[in-house]
Amino acid sequence: MLQKLTKNRGGFTLVEIMIVVAIIALLAAIAVPGFLRARKRSQASRIINDLRLIDAAVDQYAIENNKQTNDPVPVVAWTAYLKKGSVLYNSGKDLFSNTYGAQTVDSLPMVPKATFATLSDVADTTFFAPYSVAP
Repeated sequence: MLQKLTKNRGGFTLVEIMIVVAIIALLAAIAVPGFLRARKRSQASRIINDLRLIDAAVDQYAIENNKQTNDPVPVVAWTAYLKKGSVLYNSGKDLFSNTYGAQTVDSLPMVPKATFATLSDVADTTFFAPYSVAP
């Protein structure tokens, strides 16, 4: 009777479980770099969106305060024209905590150099066009 019970027991062998774990590890090794690349690409898109918002905010500031071409616009001035409560409004920095700094009327804002260095493997200078990288 003891033999009948042990023969009828079902389950997976250790080899089968190890094969499944190896397959899952292989799929993860293939997928993770793609996910990381997609994440960095979306961060680069967010930087472009920030630059567009800054450009519009500087233009609005210049219009309301009768500023001329090449007049400087401090961070406090252009952040006042952004959506209140946003990260950019609160800090004037990008998602990597690099500051955008003071802007100039009728000049496009620039990608912070450290931000470009972080994202350069997924977004070259043409990706950020018409915005350029800060010197």
